[in-house]
Amino acid sequence: MSEMQIQNVLQQMRALSQSGRVEGAEPVSKVEPARELDGEDFASTMRDAIRSVNQIQKEATTMQTQFELGDANVSLPQVMVAMNKSSIAFEATNQVRNRLLSAYQEVMSMQV
Repeated sequence: MSEMQIQNVLQQMRALSQSGRVEGAEPVSKVEPARELDGEDFASTMRDAIRSVNQIQKEATTMQTQFELGDANVSLPQVMVAMNKSSIAFEATNQVRNRLLSAYQEVMSMQV
């Protein structure tokens, strides 16, 4: 799920939160099931993204180990790039988690 999609969902949730506080508004009578985008649901998309980050971290660790053991096919710049890529992927995943947690808390604090 891209940053733009997450921001769009958060914006829609805030708009719904604001519109739900209007006096005289009728309650929602029917809740529709979550829609799938391109045949994928949110859980599988998140699972795939986390697995991808895990794979990047494993590759970086493997490259680091190979370099430390003196493998001539692995250079220090390659190891540094792989480690930085791993760090950025983990930080991005952590930020997505923080945003999702924040959105969840916001939804849970809405008055029904």
